[in-house]
Amino acid sequence: MNSTVLTTLALTGFTVAFFHAAIPTHWLPFVLVARARGWNRGKTLLVTMFAGFGHVALTTLLGLGLAWFGFQVDERFGEAFPRIAGGFLVAVGGYYLWRQWRGAGICHHPVPGGRHRPDEHCGHEAAEHSHWDGELQDSELVSRKKGDWAAISGLFLMLTLSPCEAFLPIYLSGVPFGWRGFFVLSAILAAATFAGMLVFTWLALVGLEKIQIKKFERYEAGLLGGLFAIVGGLIMVLEH
Repeated sequence: MNSTVLTTLALTGFTVAFFHAAIPTHWLPFVLVARARGWNRGKTLLVTMFAGFGHVALTTLLGLGLAWFGFQVDERFGEAFPRIAGGFLVAVGGYYLWRQWRGAGICHHPVPGGRHRPDEHCGHEAAEHSHWDGELQDSELVSRKKGDWAAISGLFLMLTLSPCEAFLPIYLSGVPFGWRGFFVLSAILAAATFAGMLVFTWLALVGLEKIQIKKFERYEAGLLGGLFAIVGGLIMVLEH
């Protein structure tokens, strides 16, 4: 595969990981918990980065399994694999577009101990409201009855159990580049995720939480679907 394809995958991967980390599910809980517990900005950002490690680690581990599977398929199908990978991305894009059309969106892991309904985590919230605002009210994360470590552990668990599923197709598309592609994409995943989480957590902490990124949360599935479909088509065209 030529370098144009790898560059396209790298840019797409960064975009997917950054905007996935920019939705409120990846920074708003840290801000609300910090305010309830009186954490300063430095501590809040450190906790955010700590939880981000778990998020990135599990996503990378899943990507490793997917890459290993792709290597086996690549050995069997050889030159046909780029078309398979491109077709897979188009199919994934179609699936996300279908979920957006149904209003289902992309599901995210709920807050430990918080009150929630199953559909609140799958894109049904209004554009001006994120389900975290009400859900955290009943969560042990903001309860002063338990120490900070309980809150930190809960935030870490919440992010770890909600891997960046949207990045996994990128891993599969990078299989023809071998282990080099895997490590490059893993580095991009980590850099974009930490950048997104830290930037938007910091902006909220300094009082800029009115950013209309919540609208992206509502249309995340559709935007990612269109992006995957375009990239999948480009891969098949460039390799042809």
